[in-house]
Amino acid sequence: MIAALIWYGNRHDFYDLKIYLSAMRWWADGNPLYDYVQPDIVQGQLYFTYPPFTALLLRPFAAVGAGTAAAVFTVGTLLAVVVTTVWLVTPIARRRGLPRWWLAGLAVPLVVLIEPTRETIFLGQINMLLVVLILADLLFAVPKRSRWAGVGIGLATAIKLFPGIFIVYLLVTRRWRAALVSCLAAAAATGLAAAVAPAESWRFWFTELWSTDRVGRSDYTGNQSLQGLLARLAAPAEPDRLVWLVLVTVAAGYGLWRAARAVRAGDELAGLTLTGLVAALIAPITWPHHVYWFVPALIVLLDAALPDRPLVAAGPQPAAARRGVRAAGPAASVALAAVIFAALVVGVVSLIDWGHAKVPTDDPATFVLRNLYVLAAAVLLVSLPIRRHPTSTPGG
Repeated sequence: MIAALIWYGNRHDFYDLKIYLSAMRWWADGNPLYDYVQPDIVQGQLYFTYPPFTALLLRPFAAVGAGTAAAVFTVGTLLAVVVTTVWLVTPIARRRGLPRWWLAGLAVPLVVLIEPTRETIFLGQINMLLVVLILADLLFAVPKRSRWAGVGIGLATAIKLFPGIFIVYLLVTRRWRAALVSCLAAAAATGLAAAVAPAESWRFWFTELWSTDRVGRSDYTGNQSLQGLLARLAAPAEPDRLVWLVLVTVAAGYGLWRAARAVRAGDELAGLTLTGLVAALIAPITWPHHVYWFVPALIVLLDAALPDRPLVAAGPQPAAARRGVRAAGPAASVALAAVIFAALVVGVVSLIDWGHAKVPTDDPATFVLRNLYVLAAAVLLVSLPIRRHPTSTPGG
């Protein structure tokens, strides 16, 4: 597996991280941050597209070498994978009477193997930092009604707009205080950036945020959103905007409705997973490293397929374990998990070179291969099991 990961890594060589570093050095030299541009063979031109608060966090890296930065990002991502995987499997281990570190030891290598994690590591992306902030909120602070509930989601939203969907999730699940705290945390971080870098903040929020051409070509196979699917069908023409809006409305409405149902049933993990999948579908651009949310989806599928009773007798079980978790069609859950995991290992950009031309998707096999994650997310939006048991958080 290590040899395979090294081979995958050589395909990217921390490409995105190097853009961050170059942009930070450009800014440190006194140039306008959002003027930074780098030629790219696929996208044409690449820019620094993150909010000013993210630039403040990355600014210290202007003074370090690429090797040091790559080491920091890689170690940080791997630690985040370990921590979040332990968080996700701990409630299952407790209910099933299994050692959590044994279960995590099985799961972590599988999480590292899939394309979303590979892309995060070898592009040098910051995605797992956002995941840690979101999961810390939604697995710990929010269920326990902590006064800090919502801070993690707010900070994640200030770093990258994608996590803002989880503020909507807090609203539809009626966690009003946590939603308010999220908004205040995001506003505070954004305000700090505005105070330190007023010109960059003004330009980002009033100009660059609305320049959709800065984030890349929507028809590129790596864009695994509904807009990407439609753009690949229409290429080289532009996709129908009205069709996209209808699909986005349906996906967001249905997915968040199911997420709210999951929370009412006590299944916080299914709720936040459905919300993450909604975000992947409705965002204009969803790169493979954005779709971490297949990881908790796989855990939900496999947990729902396990028998109601604990797998290992370990004395008196918690109430949730005694009541069990009903799941219709365990064989179907296992089969769906296996298919999705195989798709994540193969990926959409790792093994197949789709070229650089704007070529329409014109046959069923190509349609499936170029839209694996979009189709998987849509299927999960409908079929992800909601496990009916009292909410069981990793810490309680």
